[in-house]
Amino acid sequence: MKITLLPGDGIGPEIVDAAIAVLNATAKKFGFDVTYDKQLLGGCAIDATGVPMPEATVVSAKAADAVLLGAVGGPKWDNVAPEVRPEKGLLGIRKALGLYCNLRPMVVSKFTAYLSPLKTEIAEGADLLIVRELTGGIYFGEHNEAHLNAQGIEEASDVELYTRPEIERIAKFAFEVARKRRGKVTSVDKSNVLGTSRMWRKIVSEMQSKNYPDIELTNLYVDNCAMQLVLNPRQFDVILTNNMFGDILSDEASTIAGSIGLLPSASLGDGTGLYEPIHGSAPDIAGQGIANPLATILSVAMMLRYSFDLIDPANAIEAAIICVMDQGYRTSDLYKEGLTKVSTSEMGCLIAQELLI
Repeated sequence: MKITLLPGDGIGPEIVDAAIAVLNATAKKFGFDVTYDKQLLGGCAIDATGVPMPEATVVSAKAADAVLLGAVGGPKWDNVAPEVRPEKGLLGIRKALGLYCNLRPMVVSKFTAYLSPLKTEIAEGADLLIVRELTGGIYFGEHNEAHLNAQGIEEASDVELYTRPEIERIAKFAFEVARKRRGKVTSVDKSNVLGTSRMWRKIVSEMQSKNYPDIELTNLYVDNCAMQLVLNPRQFDVILTNNMFGDILSDEASTIAGSIGLLPSASLGDGTGLYEPIHGSAPDIAGQGIANPLATILSVAMMLRYSFDLIDPANAIEAAIICVMDQGYRTSDLYKEGLTKVSTSEMGCLIAQELLI
């Protein structure tokens, strides 16, 4: 398998190195070969080439079987022109690869439930999957930067735009994956205010009625969904949402899990898939060896499952993580007295060693 590596900025290189150690151990155990091509994306690409997504990165990603991304951005690039911000590279690579579906699982295990801001008995056992539309909506609509209008008043605008095909393909994915889980889809919108949300709800409801009558569909306003996530996260199975709402809700869900360093993601389309932790580049702790690599390692497990249909190796990585956690090893974000604190690289090595036992 050919993997394009995009370590990116901040803690990105550290967590990607830990994930590679685990993937190499998995390849050794299950007898498959992996080759890597490291490329630039984000702030490091701006520094080296003047743009956040060089053409060489796009060429490599399109030729790969999958892409593993660390994180992009940081205060160093806060004042660059809007068109060359590091985040433009992230949006650009998703667009270039046609990645319209983002999967963000959130599981609260017995090892991390005590870290949740929710009561342990409410958080523990939550197991949901956010299916987020990734290439449409307000992030990709027309943007008008701040300017003075005809009346001399400063204004700015961002357009939310969706088409029926965009909604149908992401809804289909949510319904199909729900059939492999617990058969429940919660579709999130703001149809009491937004025209795009009214169309979203109409199309999703039509599809459920016509093609997925076996799936239980619930429609929730985004504000209510945000509230329900903290009241009872265990009520959710699959959450279907647009780009912006999914961005916000997935970060809320990650907090429920106890640490944003635990949440992986997969971005899928009709070709090469991209896998990344949902957290940012955390420049304040970069280079200190204290970042949690588990979200990136779990993203590798998702890569094996969704891009290569290697179910047993994916399950083996997840099982190895549970074993290492059960032995009491934690990175600093998960640490408490009585456990053993380990660095980013040490956590990767421990999981790799567990795989090879």
